Amino acid sequence: MAPAAFKKPPQAPPVFVGTAASIVKDTERLIEKSRTLQDQIVASVKQEHASFEDVVLPMAHDEASSSLESHILVFYQAVSAEKAVRDASTEADKLIDDFSIESNMRDDLYKLVDAAFNKKESLDPESQRLLEKERKEYIRNGLSLPAGTKRDRFKEIRKRLSQISIQFQKNLNEENGGLWFTNEELEGVPEDVLSTLTKGNGRNEGKVRLTFKYPDLFPTLKYAKNPITRQKVFIDNENKSNQNVPLFKEAVMLRDEAARLLGYPNHAAFKIEDKMAKTPATVDEFLGDLRKRLAKGGVKEKEILQKLKEEDLKSRGKEKSFDGHYFVWDHRYYSRLQLERDYQLDQQKVSEYFPLQTTLSAMLRIFEELLGLAFVEITTADRSAISPSGKGEDIVWHPDVQVFSVWDDEGEGQGFVGYLYTDLHPRDGKYGHAANFNLSPGFRYPNGTRRYPATALVCNFSKPGLKKPSLLKHDEVVTLFHELGHGIHDLVSKTKYARFHGTSVVQDFVEAPSQMLENWCWTPSQLRALSQHYSTLSPEYLASWKEHAAGQSQPSEKIPDDLIENLIKTKHVNDALFTLRQLHFGIFDMAVHEPKTHEELEKTDCTELYNRLRTEITCLDGPEVLGMGNDWGHGQATFGHLIGGYDAGYYGYLSSQVYSMDMFYSVFAKDPMNAKEGRRYRHAVLEKGGSQDEMKSLEDFLGRKPSSDAFYRELGLA
Repeated sequence: MAPAAFKKPPQAPPVFVGTAASIVKDTERLIEKSRTLQDQIVASVKQEHASFEDVVLPMAHDEASSSLESHILVFYQAVSAEKAVRDASTEADKLIDDFSIESNMRDDLYKLVDAAFNKKESLDPESQRLLEKERKEYIRNGLSLPAGTKRDRFKEIRKRLSQISIQFQKNLNEENGGLWFTNEELEGVPEDVLSTLTKGNGRNEGKVRLTFKYPDLFPTLKYAKNPITRQKVFIDNENKSNQNVPLFKEAVMLRDEAARLLGYPNHAAFKIEDKMAKTPATVDEFLGDLRKRLAKGGVKEKEILQKLKEEDLKSRGKEKSFDGHYFVWDHRYYSRLQLERDYQLDQQKVSEYFPLQTTLSAMLRIFEELLGLAFVEITTADRSAISPSGKGEDIVWHPDVQVFSVWDDEGEGQGFVGYLYTDLHPRDGKYGHAANFNLSPGFRYPNGTRRYPATALVCNFSKPGLKKPSLLKHDEVVTLFHELGHGIHDLVSKTKYARFHGTSVVQDFVEAPSQMLENWCWTPSQLRALSQHYSTLSPEYLASWKEHAAGQSQPSEKIPDDLIENLIKTKHVNDALFTLRQLHFGIFDMAVHEPKTHEELEKTDCTELYNRLRTEITCLDGPEVLGMGNDWGHGQATFGHLIGGYDAGYYGYLSSQVYSMDMFYSVFAKDPMNAKEGRRYRHAVLEKGGSQDEMKSLEDFLGRKPSSDAFYRELGLA
């Protein structure tokens, strides 16, 4: 039972009442408000009198107040069940991006900001950081170019890149392809998955439809015994969004052209300049060194799996079908088989201990204990009481959504922290991966009072069935904890300006806090705390479990020690192959954003490069060894990261592990639930957001400069 103090939050939650008609109108209103303010600043402030307070501060306050609406207006495109609303949200996104480009290229505003910068006023550190970043933003948006043809071309490029990004992601969200298979072709795929698939009629009578959504795709690649089925699913998934192929090439060409207009040698140099890595050379050296260190391990791991494939086919009387190859569509299947054979790890059995809702609740309890928080679910019955409209349904965008009010615990003062939303199951038109979205940032109002944040966890875990709840495989437990980590970062951040709130940090650090938290999912005490066998949740689930239990006694409520032990033994199994896959993405990203010349990039076939690098780096065979060349699939067209902000930045998933491993092994490894260290981490790292240099936050927490020792030790490369 929540304490009485937690019943009535001091700030109402956001509402989600946007319609296809209202979304664009609201967006235009916000844009006009901001444009009017900018015009007023230009009209009323002379260059020689320009100051932070008269120029930058009013725009910062406007940015903050507008974001309370704008983040939600563009969020609908990722989650709304209505296509017309998603389309309107996409249009809103375009309008906001176009206005942002227009604002960032206003020479009159830049001159005032530059004058305020050169005034060298004595400002608090966060205000000084805002002033410096604001000025740099104008320069990076082309205002170092002379007015005229080059600047106009730069603006044109920025607008087109915005359009491409929005359309690319929309194509991925709206993707609804699938394949029809017989039950025989899907032999081995768990009944839990098969029972949720659409049954065919007419020419598809006797078949079921498999989509490319995660709850269908991954179990099929992991469990389908038929290699032809796995091959078909893998290749078709790589071709599910081929309308994005020309958009991807156009985007990398335009980025390169824009960077060269500004005097950079390529887009990577432009993008990485403001990151922790600072230069492409640093990134290339890191990725190249890691690739070299992992190469032998990758070959060794592949040989073991290849031998397992040969033995498996022989045991099924299909030895003649073994051709000596280990294909990319074999990998999930034989990795899973290896865990079962060599580590006695049945992932289906493990998943029985991680029902989605109880696991989520247990994760929230971990954050409560570690960081000094309290999460109170706002049930359907209580929503109307806190809804600004008086209607409970207005504070969610879909009936699947859960809402939590988040508070400091007693030791932290019982203050309000913000709102956490979860939207955990797939549906048509919804964002197809797992991500955290800021719905409204936290910041300080001009009168000094605090605006509290709201954040949303958007995932695509399997839906509950009639006889079982949604059950998480262990890798899904890790994913949920990782994304929830981003949400917690978003919630506990306390910055003066919305610009620096939460996860608004440099890209090659943003993953580190969540990556560090993944270690909790490999710690025996925490795995036990997260677990609860689904048969103990209700008499109905127990009866359902007994149907398939063949007279076995009911499992223990918590995951048993032997299963935990077997699970933890698998932590580094095929580590080299997994990391080489990440290196493929990172090296491809750098290759298309770091050409020697623009002409060289123009001649680059992105599909050929993507597939060739995959073969060269990952150690896994693809369709090219079957004579299909290097244009059999277009993985880059499904790679939302490289269009959605991680361009020349994907390396950050690997480089930030240097920081995450250092933090974990230096501070938390001995006692992951050390509340004192958890709170120190909350206040020293998470709370700061991007309000100070990320390296300072890291060094303040560690008490020294970061070291890569723990990272290489974790990979067995020390």
